[in-house]
Amino acid sequence: MKPVLTLMPKVAAMAIALGLLAGNALAAGVVEVPPRNTWSFSGPFGTFDNAQLQRGFKVYREVCASCHSMSKLAFRNLAQPGGPEFSEAQVKTLAASYQVKDGPNDAGEMFERPGRAADRIPSPFPNKQAAAAANGGAIPPDLSVIAKARTYERGFPWFVFDIFTQFQEQGVDYSAALLQGYVEPEHGIEVPPGKYYNKYFPAKIISMPKPLSDGQVEYVKGADGKPQAPETVDQYAKDVSAFLMWAAEPHMEQRKETGFRVLAFLLVFAGLLYFTKKKIWSRVEGHAHGPAF
Repeated sequence: MKPVLTLMPKVAAMAIALGLLAGNALAAGVVEVPPRNTWSFSGPFGTFDNAQLQRGFKVYREVCASCHSMSKLAFRNLAQPGGPEFSEAQVKTLAASYQVKDGPNDAGEMFERPGRAADRIPSPFPNKQAAAAANGGAIPPDLSVIAKARTYERGFPWFVFDIFTQFQEQGVDYSAALLQGYVEPEHGIEVPPGKYYNKYFPAKIISMPKPLSDGQVEYVKGADGKPQAPETVDQYAKDVSAFLMWAAEPHMEQRKETGFRVLAFLLVFAGLLYFTKKKIWSRVEGHAHGPAF
């Protein structure tokens, strides 16, 4: 086995080579890295912005819900602490505005009824075949955990930091960029009929048409009569992406709080062990250096 010291220069050389390759790829335009955003939930002390989550849900409901399902999200989740925190009355009213398939009844038939808070948000399509038929053969993905399922590579050396952050912000950065990535195709790229060019989509050609435009969703107005946030594509993309991040990890704030409690316990426990060890071994050392018989 070779000594570790002799391997270190080779490892450093490989790291530098990987960094150069990543830089060359970016320079050549092969990979379009989504811009980094500042999120309220970033870092170990970050929390979700309830107002932003409410706006994000509004964007999802008015724009995304016509094609994309959120099968893992129940209406009652929208009222839980750390989320959008709608009131129970708002959740009940929202749920009742949907028709949910239920049954069978006494006659053995399925029927539809107004939604309840405990129901999951209904899918816009009854099955995958219907979804594909309505979208030119492409099946819109479920958005329940899309913020954790999608990511991108930032190259060397940033991937080292991404490992420790568990890609917490990469998925939400990607979704925010994707919603704003509809541009004219690069020279030489042909876009098939019914497809669209998106510079942040890995394959560049995407089946989803541009979903957002300025002024498309009307936000709640404040006391001054102005919207609480800009009604722009950039703001819509960030708001709905933050909402999708919460949907993918609704207990993030509790997880962070639990993590700090565990760390505090471990620090206190380690201190007690240290002083206990010091107390016990001080007696042993005292006997070892005592008078010899």
